[in-house]
Amino acid sequence: MAYSWFKAFHIIGFVVWFAGLFYLVRLFIYHVEANQEPEPAKTILKNQYQIMEKRLYDIITTPGMCVTVAMAIGILSTNTDLLQEPWLHFKLGFVGILIGYHYYCGRLMKQLAADECKWSGQSLRALNEAPTLLLVVIVMLAIFKNNLPTDLTAWLIFGLVVFMAVSIQLYAKIRRRNKEKLTAALNQVPQAQN
Repeated sequence: MAYSWFKAFHIIGFVVWFAGLFYLVRLFIYHVEANQEPEPAKTILKNQYQIMEKRLYDIITTPGMCVTVAMAIGILSTNTDLLQEPWLHFKLGFVGILIGYHYYCGRLMKQLAADECKWSGQSLRALNEAPTLLLVVIVMLAIFKNNLPTDLTAWLIFGLVVFMAVSIQLYAKIRRRNKEKLTAALNQVPQAQN
């Protein structure tokens, strides 16, 4: 029974953790792009994003990570044979990368608060895809264990995930280009009136 409780809360923890990571970097993108706004909107937006980032990181994302890790330890304590499984070693390696990503996001949050972040909105969009890829790999390892599928279906699913990531990037690029065109057109209107 303990194993089932640990597993249930492990799943709840990683859902919360990933939800926080997905939204956190999205807030970073908005935070960086707020620099393009005129005052006082720029200051107001940056202050609001800073509050939202800190709350999300401290109240949702980090507790989600802690619950995930604690419940994983609980699962392993009730089933120590899992520690001999090669798939688990790979999964734990990817979870280690995810934990590093989590703390790197905390570092970026501090840089944004101090106006020292060198990342652009576009590069942050690319960074925002990292947890998606890690999620896919970690879940696939957890479900298929040592029998990770390499057939056509698996490659189609992988291709779909890559297609979604590329589509999101292209959509953001098109949206940004349209915004630049609109801004340029609006700047031309006052000149034409003079």
